[in-house]
Amino acid sequence: MAEAASKSGRTFRMPHTLVIVGSLVVFVLVLAWLLPSGTYQTVEKAGRQVTIPGTYQQVAKVWLGPQWLVLAPIKGFLDGALIIAFLLLIGGAFSVIQATGTIEFAIRRITAALATHPNLTKLVIPVLMCVFSLAGSVFGMAEEVIPFVLITIPLAISLGYDSIVGTAIPFLGAAAGFGAAFFNPFTVGIAQGIVGLPLYSGLGYRAATWFVTTSVMVGWVMAYAAKVKRHPESSPVFEIDQTREKSASHAGEVEPWTARRAIVLSIFVGSMGVLVWGILKKQWFIEEIGALFLAMGLVMGIVGGLKRDDVASSFVAGAKDMVNVSLIIACGRALLIIAREAQVLDTILFYGSGAISSLPGVVAAQVMFVVQCIINFFIHSGTAQAALTMPIMAPLADLVGLTRQTMVFAYQLCELINPILPTSAVTMGVLGMAKIPWEKWARWFLPLMLTLMVLAFLLLV
Repeated sequence: MAEAASKSGRTFRMPHTLVIVGSLVVFVLVLAWLLPSGTYQTVEKAGRQVTIPGTYQQVAKVWLGPQWLVLAPIKGFLDGALIIAFLLLIGGAFSVIQATGTIEFAIRRITAALATHPNLTKLVIPVLMCVFSLAGSVFGMAEEVIPFVLITIPLAISLGYDSIVGTAIPFLGAAAGFGAAFFNPFTVGIAQGIVGLPLYSGLGYRAATWFVTTSVMVGWVMAYAAKVKRHPESSPVFEIDQTREKSASHAGEVEPWTARRAIVLSIFVGSMGVLVWGILKKQWFIEEIGALFLAMGLVMGIVGGLKRDDVASSFVAGAKDMVNVSLIIACGRALLIIAREAQVLDTILFYGSGAISSLPGVVAAQVMFVVQCIINFFIHSGTAQAALTMPIMAPLADLVGLTRQTMVFAYQLCELINPILPTSAVTMGVLGMAKIPWEKWARWFLPLMLTLMVLAFLLLV
């Protein structure tokens, strides 16, 4: 019997990510049946709907029938249409770019250069992660990180790491900066404005927090990368990476420069420069970034010598790879739609804030962080979460003797758990691009997330 149990244990497989997220849709619908419906009154301030504290009241119960199990994901497609279209365009454009061989060529050249300076190899992870962390902290880089995964994964593999390292470099780098931001106008700026704090006050402590959090994130990824380099088979994505084209396997076959290669690579580098300029100077978002990558992919395909049919077929193949993640994003958005349509989201917030009011100050700050993490499961927009929770949490902080600065700090730190949430379009978009199953990523990230939560508890003291 023990042997049979052992065999069954070895054959157990995690469900498909779509099954997991679909199960969450069922769970939230059942939760919506059990909780009373209720709403807070809101008022518009600076173009945002802001909740009015003390105005929660229960309303007639809104019953959603079982048809919402299929209706909500359809509405989720419409609700997440922008990010889904973005992923389809990015997937298609990068497939065309990969067909030109430009990315692989650039990675081989970089790897060959690093091979002659081994000490520089050790700086790749910390330097790049710090750059992405600064981007997350200063201008709230989130969705913008998705395309970079397709560049850092082959770079990481060529250096002897795996695709988890390649994904973590831009994704966790930006996440560290976003969660421990000292200047992010979309989280810190808006939250402080809503609760009446001087804009970007507390900058010194937030800067120190950014340094500590980024250091922990970088150290964790570097330790894991060193382990994978010593024992590649220990990687959770070892088999997946075996199917990827490993640029490192061509380390000794560095192609010579040609005029065509130089022109195509110049277009790529120039486009990256335009991307940074557009984000920083013109506040570009998904539409503009998607258009840039679409144009870049088509131009690079033509200049790279691909025939028109090859460009079209490569684009379709890349977009097709994004269908799975698009379905998952739609189901993730369905969770919020069910909670919103059943009018239980404000109920969750009301009961959560009520439980905090009876706690000592230090514990209250930590519980606020946990409550914000729960709300973050449903609402991933830092701006939307600030507009919803800050008006309620601010007077609550006054009641239990917390400073409003601490309350805002608890809110922003909850963003550190975003990389594990299957309901986050950014998380699932990144993993879709990386072709890493969510369950494998979640198992790898969970110990790091728990470490970051303990760090958040300590920082809130």
